Amino acid sequence: MLLLGDEAVAWGAYMAGVKVAASYPGTPATEIMETLIKFKEVDAQWSVNEKVAFEVALGAAIGGARSIVSMKHVGLNVAADPLFTSAYTGINAGFVIVTADDPGMHSSQNEQDNRRYGKFAKIPVLVPADSQECYDFTKLAFEISEKFNIPVIIKLTTRISHTRTVVEVDERREEIPVKEYKKNPKKYVVIPSHARKLHYDLEERLKKLEKLSNEIEINVIEEGKGDIGIISTGVAYNYAKEIIPDAWHLKIGMVYPFPKELVKEFAKNVKKIYIVEENEPVIEEEVKLLGLDKEIIGKIDKEVVPIVEELTPSKVRKALTGKTLDYYKDYEEVLRPPVFCPGCPHIGTYFTLNKLRATVTSDIGCYTLGVMPPYEATDTCICMGASITVGEGLQHAQGKDFAKKVVATIGDSTFVHTGIPGLINMVYNKTRGTVLILDNRTTAMTGHQPHPGTGKTARGEETQKLDFVELAKAAGVKWVKKVDPHNLKEAYRVFKEAMEYDGVSVVVVERPCALLPEERKKAATRPKKIVLKDKCRGEKCRLCLRLGCPAIYWENGKSNINPILCVGCDLCEQVCPFGAIVPENAKKEG
Repeated sequence: MLLLGDEAVAWGAYMAGVKVAASYPGTPATEIMETLIKFKEVDAQWSVNEKVAFEVALGAAIGGARSIVSMKHVGLNVAADPLFTSAYTGINAGFVIVTADDPGMHSSQNEQDNRRYGKFAKIPVLVPADSQECYDFTKLAFEISEKFNIPVIIKLTTRISHTRTVVEVDERREEIPVKEYKKNPKKYVVIPSHARKLHYDLEERLKKLEKLSNEIEINVIEEGKGDIGIISTGVAYNYAKEIIPDAWHLKIGMVYPFPKELVKEFAKNVKKIYIVEENEPVIEEEVKLLGLDKEIIGKIDKEVVPIVEELTPSKVRKALTGKTLDYYKDYEEVLRPPVFCPGCPHIGTYFTLNKLRATVTSDIGCYTLGVMPPYEATDTCICMGASITVGEGLQHAQGKDFAKKVVATIGDSTFVHTGIPGLINMVYNKTRGTVLILDNRTTAMTGHQPHPGTGKTARGEETQKLDFVELAKAAGVKWVKKVDPHNLKEAYRVFKEAMEYDGVSVVVVERPCALLPEERKKAATRPKKIVLKDKCRGEKCRLCLRLGCPAIYWENGKSNINPILCVGCDLCEQVCPFGAIVPENAKKEG
């Protein structure tokens, strides 16, 4: 099969007999769950956040079922609390944790290296280098987990998650019976007296795991010529092997516990060692701690291998040889800033917030683009759920008069993820400020996954739909209203009223994502908008351009609308004060 790394992980878990899978969508990990959902034998769910997903999967593993949880790298921060404790308790059936890191920050707010979590939490870490290894390592991870009574982390990166390579898949799934659940409070109830003993036990398991790391076949010395040795892992191995194929290579697939004895054996064959790894010098630090009488070249001293952004073959070539290929030329990236889609509900929201000169604390989602021109409305964006709590902090710092301007914008899925506690905190602490729950009825940024506010499960089954208005009232909010952001006059009135309210106000900004299938069908039936050039005031106005709609462009001193991009919404028609924008059929009728 030709599979993405994410898909290969899912297939590996399926063939290994996984019974329970949980996740929260996040690039570049989303496709793992989207693949697992297709297997009827797997009880798969989108959870409300990564901590919940982790605990559901851990509970299933304690209950005797092989389980997997997947998330992007920052999602493991959310799940860190149970992560650390799960190493102490261990498991009953195999439990695999997949973290997909994002070197280069293609769609993330940082490029943390989650190999660090392995050593910090004392949990084994496997790092595959292609889709075949994603498949094989996932199966292996379940075996290690059950043999050593410990969760296992599989660490991917964007380049591995989203690259397709050929994978040989087993002919049939391994059917693993659910193990008997036995009450065992000394193992699973981590009160201090139990946890102290569990820590001793964990350290003993780690000694056995380190021995495994020195012997396991995914950590391998590849004999070469000359006195140069290269230690690498993950996608960096592919680059290093391509550039200097004849060198001595140590390919590390299990990075924690670190294979110290294998590295010492490898070092006997070479005089100089290059360490090629993305982001943090995790392997380099471990190698240098061994005190080898060799020249070690990597990131720490001379930073020959870059510590920021993802590695590429050209970067690795320059690090290992000091050269680039003759045909290789530096190039200037074409600046192509991200924009809202035509008809996006967030266009009306941020156009209105810009008019109100609000101080906007934003969250993680499509709506983060409110920071871009022409809106330039967003002041902060830190992490999931932080829009509400950072907004409250601004009020504490600047006072209640300043709080009149503060508006927190948070998506529907993100509000369920970690926004609810912040809203409760605002009410509880008698603060002032406005929260806009941007309900576009999907998790749009990661590909339209359902969440509790959609009333659909991961497999599209009907379920209880979360009512944001009633939830806000239950949290103690006295002022709650709904508005359609494409009704610009009404949105302006409601937002302004909310900002003037002396207390916590919530506006549920409700309009479906323009890319949902049913919305696209509606758009196909609506007439496109056109600009009447004789009515357009040109340079004297340009107001329609402030919408930031990608369908509107400027040419020959006038606004124009691209009929291919236009979805027939009436935002531009509402904005134009001169009646210069009309439906295309209006001109024909006129």
